[in-house]
Amino acid sequence: MKNRPFSAGWTVLGAALISVFLSACASSVPRAIQVAEGAARVDLGKVGVTMLSDGQGARALDANFVRNASLAEVQADLQAAGLPTDKLEVPYNSLVVDVGGQRVLFDTGNGEFGAAGSGKLLENMSKAGIDPKSITAVVISHFHGDHINGLRNKAGQVVFPNAKIYVPTPEWNWWMDEARYTATPEASRGGLNTARRVFGPLAGSVIRFEPGKEVLPGVRSIAAYGHTPGHTVFMIEGGSRKLLYWADTTNVSMFVRNPEWAVMFDMDAEAAKATRRRIADLAIAENALVAGFHLTSPGVGTLSVRGKGYDFTPLK
Repeated sequence: MKNRPFSAGWTVLGAALISVFLSACASSVPRAIQVAEGAARVDLGKVGVTMLSDGQGARALDANFVRNASLAEVQADLQAAGLPTDKLEVPYNSLVVDVGGQRVLFDTGNGEFGAAGSGKLLENMSKAGIDPKSITAVVISHFHGDHINGLRNKAGQVVFPNAKIYVPTPEWNWWMDEARYTATPEASRGGLNTARRVFGPLAGSVIRFEPGKEVLPGVRSIAAYGHTPGHTVFMIEGGSRKLLYWADTTNVSMFVRNPEWAVMFDMDAEAAKATRRRIADLAIAENALVAGFHLTSPGVGTLSVRGKGYDFTPLK
């Protein structure tokens, strides 16, 4: 009986310490400061991140978008998340990272070749006070058009004239393979033609790298195949917190809750499903912020486990 006040005191103290710890953890999450509509900055100490919107697209939601879930199931999850059930609004986000003495642009957006509502990267870059000539490196995650079309304009000019261009070797080898191009019916060559239009005149200067290696100081590449044959993500290190740019590891943010879902754009659905779990688990294990090309504005946030899937919370 005499020990109860002592035990109760420690219980209260322990609860207080846990509360302080959790508050400290919450306060350690960086903020995304909006510098203009379509542009937000995240200060990671020695690493500066500017999230830049390239606009957004919208597509009617039909039974073909998620290959292994019924339309009713997809619509139920969208409704539960407070989202429209007849269409998907898909954001496009690129990011500029100042790291290791370099100013690095990850993926170039739609440029002048996208649908209405896209192609806003240069406009938002200007709003953020970033001169395209100040970009010293462009790092490409994969060769889908919404990631590479912004590299050259319709006049054929390189949009980032002072930047070295880095691409994953497996991605280059797949899309630029002449035997594959010849064997592909002309009506199905859309993506192959895009890759050739963008990279063909630059082939001699494009720097190819093997995923798994450091591309630039503070930028570690990680193989994330499935969405495309050479889809690659990047862990950005050296700041107060790591940042994982996971490109198209998942589509819209709500889909992180269902990592087993195979969307129509995943070229190897089974590989993409395994990749989603591996990359999400890596982000959580390394306490990394996550940035994604199709994640909810500002396109960067935190990831947590939610049931059999995950939850993405955008930075504020």
